Amino acid sequence: MTETWLGGIFLKEEGGYEIVLRALNHYKKRLRTISSSPELSEAPMFVQVVEQEAMKTFPKIQNIIEQVNQCLTDTSSLNQLENEIPIIEKSLSSYKTDLQKALIGSHEYYTKLIPEANSHKADLKLIENALQKINQFS
Repeated sequence: MTETWLGGIFLKEEGGYEIVLRALNHYKKRLRTISSSPELSEAPMFVQVVEQEAMKTFPKIQNIIEQVNQCLTDTSSLNQLENEIPIIEKSLSSYKTDLQKALIGSHEYYTKLIPEANSHKADLKLIENALQKINQFS
C-alpha cells in the first residue's frame, strides 16, 4: 500500500500554495541578503560559507516555485513536490521567524526584509497550519 501525501491536497485544494509561495519568495530574498543578517555579524568567519550555501540553495527555490505554480494547472506533478518538503519547511520556518522579528522590531534587517510586517501578521497562523499539513501522509 502506498502512502498518499496529504500535503499535496493542502497545497492544491486548500489554497496552501499561497502561503508556501510567499514563504519561498521570502526565502529567496533572505538568501540574497544573508550576508547582512545580524546572526552572521557575530560570526564573521562563517559568512563566506553561509553565502556559498545560499547560492547553492537559491536556484532550487526558484525551481520549487515553478513546480508549485505548475501544480496549480497540472495536478499530476503535485507528488514531485513531496521531495521538496525539507526546503518548503525551511522556507516556512524562515519566514515565520523573520516575520516575528520584524513585528517586534528586533533589528533593522528584519524590518527591511519584511517592510510591511503588520499586514503579514495573519501569515503566522497560516505558516503553522502549513508546517503541519505538508508533513501529513495517509
